[in-house]
Parts: sequence; structure tokens; C-alpha cells
Amino acid sequence: MARPVTNSAFEGLLRAAGYGNAHAAFARQLNHAGRNDGAWRYDAASVYWWLRGRRPGEHVQAAMAETLARKVGRSVAVAELGFGAAGGIGICVYPASIDGAIDSAEQIWTRPAKNLNQQASGVFDSGKALETALGWRYDLPDEKVSRSGRQQVTSTDVQSLYALADHFTDLDRRHGSGSPRTRAVMADFLVRQVAPMLRGTYTDAVGRDLMRAAAALSGQLAFMSYDAGEHAIAQHHVTLGLRLAKAADDRLYGAHLLANLATQAVFLRHAREAARLAEAAIDGAGRAPAAVLSRLYATAATAYGLAGERRACQRALTKAERALDRTDANPGPRWVGYFSPAHLAGAALRCLGDLHLYSQALRHAPDALNLGSKNIRTRALHTALIAMTHARAGETDAACNWASEFGQHAVGIQSARVQQRVRALANTLGSQQASPGINEVLHSLAAMSAAL
Repeated sequence: MARPVTNSAFEGLLRAAGYGNAHAAFARQLNHAGRNDGAWRYDAASVYWWLRGRRPGEHVQAAMAETLARKVGRSVAVAELGFGAAGGIGICVYPASIDGAIDSAEQIWTRPAKNLNQQASGVFDSGKALETALGWRYDLPDEKVSRSGRQQVTSTDVQSLYALADHFTDLDRRHGSGSPRTRAVMADFLVRQVAPMLRGTYTDAVGRDLMRAAAALSGQLAFMSYDAGEHAIAQHHVTLGLRLAKAADDRLYGAHLLANLATQAVFLRHAREAARLAEAAIDGAGRAPAAVLSRLYATAATAYGLAGERRACQRALTKAERALDRTDANPGPRWVGYFSPAHLAGAALRCLGDLHLYSQALRHAPDALNLGSKNIRTRALHTALIAMTHARAGETDAACNWASEFGQHAVGIQSARVQQRVRALANTLGSQQASPGINEVLHSLAAMSAAL
């Protein structure tokens, strides 16, 4: 069943120009009008999605207006097309084509590059997240991604993008993602450098590697936005990253990004949706390396724990632990190297605590803190989780001791997730019987919350 048209202005112009029942013909004329910008490959499906809310890039809208103007016999302003102002990010839709993904990239990356207020852009949409999972898992692979445009793109150019992604990943783990300036700098690079590369000239092999690198950058910006509490824009970035990973034919990195989306859903307490996203990631990863499977099953365990599904949670934890034991034989892609026994222990601590299995959860506490020096934010998050688990178990003295240590680790970290742990820990301790020790910790947590 076709979706209803949401852009009636664009529909009216198509009819006035004689394209009401000839969407493929309009797409061909549009491709011709945009030939100087590269090999556009829009088709009737592209027009379908434009009529239903998808917003093409500014340069595509200009070509649309030019194409329609020739048919209607008058000038057509871009504003008449009904796509709205450039400041909006529209609805979060998984792009149907590579051209649609490139258009979406320019639109989505432009917003943080302009330092706009992301919180005003909306909230996380769990329904759209599940649609994205279906598109990534079941859409047919792209037969080719080669392109002819203005700028020649080489393998050396692509390798520089991976180096930049590593740089921003390191900054994120050390300091958190709370600074809008850092995200704006990254988004500005994507708009000025990566977007033109996506519209450039490249072979199929270079193009797939370019899509993979762009997916890594968009995925990193998604995680940074999530850590900063900008959940709608984070969802847009990860949705784009999934489509780019699909174009790269990299199902493992796509599964990783989908697991990140599940992690965001867990944070926002969309338990059922998070479980489905994690299941789709595991299914889509197929016969993946052990390290990748361990990460995916750990994510599933946190979703099941939040949903209160004890057996499913414990099964997923067992599978994650067994997979991690096999990682020496097959370490997997370089990007999964961050996932360590400490990260799995943190996931176990979280999900077993959600199931009220506090003594079992706390057995993982020592391993959860066995982190590398770069994982400053993760150490703070795990320390807070240990304190909360002790508090929920009624062990207030231990909770206060760990809360004090958490305060030391959280200094200088800009992260909405760390701030959330501060509030959750304060609420949990505040529900305990008042004592001088608890009152002192609550005072410290209040000061910490004001400073973060």
C-alpha cells in the first residue's frame, strides 16, 4: 500500500508540468539538468520519496526548479517546491538509493556544522529505527557505486578519512562529546571535504571504500551526538551511516552501527525496540568474527535486561563471553578492537542489575574497571554503575565509597550520559535512609552535576 503524499506543493508542480503520472520522465530530465554535478541516478522511486517527505539537497532542488520551469512556462522558486527551510532535518528515513544517501549526507551534516540547536530537532523515533533496520538488512545490495563527477578520488584520499575518524574517536573517549564545537568541526569537515568526494569520480572499488570511510565518520558523529544527548540528530547520523555501510557492502560495520542504535534505544529505555535492533544486527552480521559477535551479544543482553527477559539476557551474556574467549584466534576488523573484557563486564553489570541480580552483577565489577588509559569516560560510567548497583542492593557504605571515586573519574568529562549517571546515582542514594555519609555524597553529586 502506497504511503500518502505529504508534499502537496511538489505534487501540484509535477502535475502542472505534465509529470503527474510520469515520475520516471521527470527523474530523467532532472538527471540531465544536473549532469555538471556528476552522474545523478534518480528514478521514479526517488520522486516517490520526495513526495512523501524526503528532502533532497539544495543543488538538487535548484535543478528541480529549473526542470519544472521549462515545462510550466514561468520561473519556479525553490521555496515553491515544498521541502521547507534548510534548517530542518526532516523525518528520519533510510535512503533508498546511493544518490539519496549523498543528498541526505549534505543535509544532515550541514546542521551541526552550523552549530544549530540540535535539541530542537526532535526526539528519537523507535519506529523509524526499526524501519532502518529492515532496510539495512533486507534491501538488495548496490550493484555498483562508481561515479563520474568533478573531483577525482583515490585510495590515498580515502585512507586520510580513516585517520581522521580515529582522531575524533580518541577525542571522544578521552573527553566525552559534550562540546558542540568539536562536533561542529567534524561536521564542517564532512560538509566541505567528504560530501564533495562522494559526488566525485571514483571506481567501484574506491567508491565502496569511500562509502565505508564516510560511514565510519558519520557513525562516529552519531555516537558523539548520542553522548551529548542530541538523540534525534544522532539517529539521523547513524541511519545515514547504515546506508553508506550498505553501499560499501560492509555488513559487519553495518551490524556495529545498528548495535549502536540499539544502545541508544536502551539508554532511552525503549527496551523492546532495542532488543529487536540488536537481534537484527546479529542476524545481519552472519558468520562474523568472534570479537564482533561478542559485542553484538553484549548489546542484546543489555536490551533483554532492561526488558526484564532474564533467560534471554543470560543466554546472550553466555554467548558474548564464549565469543570473547575466541577472539585471540580471530580478532576481527580493526574498529572492533575497542571492545574488551572490561566492556563486556560493564554490560553484564548493567543488565544483571536491571534484573535485580545485584550480587551476580557485582561479581563483574573488578573486570569492568580493567580499562586502558584512553577509556576515561567508560571508566567513569562503569564506576557510577558499580556505585548504583551497591546502592540498589542496600549496601550504602560501599555505594558512598564508589560514588566518591566516580567523582574523581568524572572531572573534565563533557557527556550527557555521565550527567545522567550522576542524577541516577543521586536519586538512588537519596531514597536510602539519611545518614551523614549519604548527605555528604549527595552534596558532592549536586556540585558535580552543576559543574559538568
